[in-house]
Amino acid sequence: CLCSQPQPPPGEGADRAKWGNDPEKFGDHCINILLVSAIGLSANGHQYIAVSKNQEFFTFVVTYLKTPVFQIHEKLRHYERQSPTPVLHSAAALAEDVIEELQTTPVNNEEKELLQLLSTPHLRAMLVVHDTVAQKNFDPVLPPLPDNIDDDFDEESVKIVRLVKNKEPLGATIRRDEHTGAVIVARIMRGGAADRSGLVHVGDELKEVNGIAVLQKRPEEISQILAQSQGSITLKIIPAIKEEDRLKDSKVFMRALFCYNPKEDKAIPCQEAGLPFKRRHILEVVSQDDPTWWQAKRVGDTNLRAGLIPSKQFQERFVSESYRMIHSLIITIVLYYFCDCDCEGYFNGQYIAGLRRSFRLSRKEKHNNQNQAKQADISEFLTYEEVTKYQQQPGEKQRLVVLIGSLGARLSELKQKVVSENPQEYGVAVPHTTRSKKSHEKEGVEYNFVSKQSFEIDVQHNKFVEHGEYKENLYGTSLEAIQSVMAKNKVCLVDVVPEAVKHLRTPEFKPYVIFVKPLVPEKKKNAPTSPTSEEISAPLDEEQQDIINSAAFIEEQYGHLIDTVLLKEDLQSAYNQLKTLLEKLKEDSFWVPVSWVRS
Repeated sequence: CLCSQPQPPPGEGADRAKWGNDPEKFGDHCINILLVSAIGLSANGHQYIAVSKNQEFFTFVVTYLKTPVFQIHEKLRHYERQSPTPVLHSAAALAEDVIEELQTTPVNNEEKELLQLLSTPHLRAMLVVHDTVAQKNFDPVLPPLPDNIDDDFDEESVKIVRLVKNKEPLGATIRRDEHTGAVIVARIMRGGAADRSGLVHVGDELKEVNGIAVLQKRPEEISQILAQSQGSITLKIIPAIKEEDRLKDSKVFMRALFCYNPKEDKAIPCQEAGLPFKRRHILEVVSQDDPTWWQAKRVGDTNLRAGLIPSKQFQERFVSESYRMIHSLIITIVLYYFCDCDCEGYFNGQYIAGLRRSFRLSRKEKHNNQNQAKQADISEFLTYEEVTKYQQQPGEKQRLVVLIGSLGARLSELKQKVVSENPQEYGVAVPHTTRSKKSHEKEGVEYNFVSKQSFEIDVQHNKFVEHGEYKENLYGTSLEAIQSVMAKNKVCLVDVVPEAVKHLRTPEFKPYVIFVKPLVPEKKKNAPTSPTSEEISAPLDEEQQDIINSAAFIEEQYGHLIDTVLLKEDLQSAYNQLKTLLEKLKEDSFWVPVSWVRS
């Protein structure tokens, strides 16, 4: 841009009224101003060069801008930017129909003039061209294959593939073979143009794109050629294997146990081809040909094309390596602060009695259990879980309904309300306890009262889902109590700590896990003083913050075990939501681990 607004050249004036109603003179004046401001400034940007010195150039520009060729060019550029869609694809046929109609009936002067106009060869030719463009019949027709298509290859091994696509990507990635230098199709994205054609396959060697040889081109240049090709694209390829030798891909469904964003993954071959997903999303894995990167779709997604996700093995290896690096970092930090000598303990410059001995003992214990801990960590790697659709059949046992909740969820009152409303259909597992029975209590109603010795024996035999001690008395929920309710063909509702869910995930119970999450209302510090002012959120009190932190911890540590989240605003709304979920369990199908159905 210019440093200052250009002033009119001396003697010209800037008043529009000076030119009256003569648009041509006013246009010449505007062009004059633009030319002078664009190329007529001197070095300091303030002094004009006289137009007379550039009179020849000025006259040439003005004359060229008024030529019909330039005017047509500008019109074409305008319509090219607009990309107008044709109103009609058969204008020539419509014109013929109108001519036939006018010839068979009496016409007045206007209709006669229209008949003569439509009968002119130039207009009829223009309508034919219009239809050709509207119908996009201008694509080149492939000539027959010559006898000597390529001397370097057998005729039978070369295949010409013509694909028709819109502005969508081709749906294939390529790579350069390190040994031969050939351009190889590395991956076919399911649902893309290449996959829908069924003519391009992984391992095929790409020789030409739209007649352009690709052997000497970089993969980035080839990708650009493919991306710029609109409408149809012609590929010359050498098939990797015969069509009859190809194996059909098996489709499996996986529940994602972790969140994945391909834009944050530096290891993925092509970030644009990646499929983002969140924990608990159901993925349809359509190809596991690549041991590192699977192709999958999100179930329920309208996008038909598949995307890349890390394979189970690759994700486990990645998590294992991440854990190893974190563990090494922790050991390094600890060894930085503690020495291996027998001197007294110091930490951050402060003396702590007995620190050295404790640390040595902990290191020995850790060393002895290193292999066991390592195996436990590997078993906890959260990647994918194979699932299938399951619907409860008549005569089958009811599924176990497990409630877990964060602080403030008050699961007992929610559970009791459901049972009290319909005791014939729902029941709860009666817990065991070692405390003495009170006068108003009945055996097997509030509690199953047992001796401490009997309780401890059952704990040793893993008969409890969860157990604990309160005021020197033992309490616990037994598997037998749950089985007793289910044997009566009732839906058993049980609330347990999140860690206990793992022990209930068996084909016998087929648990449906509901996370009851209290809804913490947002506090407002100040009411708005005007319609345009915004409310300011006040800090949450300690109890509310504890509820939020508790819910976040459960979601982070046990989110992969949860089937659905129930937001509890009050008891009645939570009860209504829970009743709706319980009704759906009877009628709808749900995704469950394959092992629950096939075992």
